[in-house]
Amino acid sequence: MGWLTNPIEWWINPFIDSAIMRDALLAGLLTVLGASIVGTWVVLRGLTFLGDALAQGVLPGIAVAWALSVDPQLGALVAALAMVAGVNIIRSSSPLPDDVSLGILCVGFLALAVVLMSARGGFGDLNRFLFGSITGVDQQGIIRSAIFAGLTIVFATVGYRAMIMSTFDPAQAKIAGFSPRAVHFALLVMTALTVVNSFETVGSLLVFAFLIAPPTTASLLVKSVPRIIGLSVVLGALAAIIGLLISYHHRTAAGATMALVSVMLFFLGLISYNIRIRAFSA
Repeated sequence: MGWLTNPIEWWINPFIDSAIMRDALLAGLLTVLGASIVGTWVVLRGLTFLGDALAQGVLPGIAVAWALSVDPQLGALVAALAMVAGVNIIRSSSPLPDDVSLGILCVGFLALAVVLMSARGGFGDLNRFLFGSITGVDQQGIIRSAIFAGLTIVFATVGYRAMIMSTFDPAQAKIAGFSPRAVHFALLVMTALTVVNSFETVGSLLVFAFLIAPPTTASLLVKSVPRIIGLSVVLGALAAIIGLLISYHHRTAAGATMALVSVMLFFLGLISYNIRIRAFSA
């Protein structure tokens, strides 16, 4: 109960006393900003499984980069773009539903990553890539996250009208001169970049929680897209802060704890949504 009986010691001092915690917090908040903006469109367009597939799709690229002793983010970027290309190729040349195609690619990419890493005895590194190491993030990683956060803000601002129209009225989007297919591809690329940017902080698997949980929770509580994005950022930031503090005080895995808090906030939002629905219907 230290968070309640001694709030300064529990909530504030870890960030004052530890440079590692300050860097982890900054990296986490930057990750949340990018994931919340992109994740809002992923949720609104019903592409949550795509986000999960891309989160796993980067792993072979990371494994190859690790084996070649090059920057894992470069390998992750190449693998993510390959995953995006694979999704579009299967989608355009096969009668299979999107979820079946994504499932095949997801399993194949994950299996390839495990084979590559196990062949070189890199299971310890695979664990770090899967679940992240936010408390080990360096200044270069923070700078990269800041650049990506700026990129997502530009994407959300410049592409807002195209995304709105192609999401809710594709026919009107075509009349207005927007290509729904091009917009969809742009979202795939941004989702892939979000995963690439985030795997060193919360891990390629746990980034899925930040990509999906805050926007889903926000969509239950507010209706307009700008409010969903704003509330997603707030909820993701809360999850990052609370998760980091729980990890610090109780020595739990930081990335997993942040993701778990994000999911817990979703259930609180779901409870609030049902209470409000029953109150209005009474």
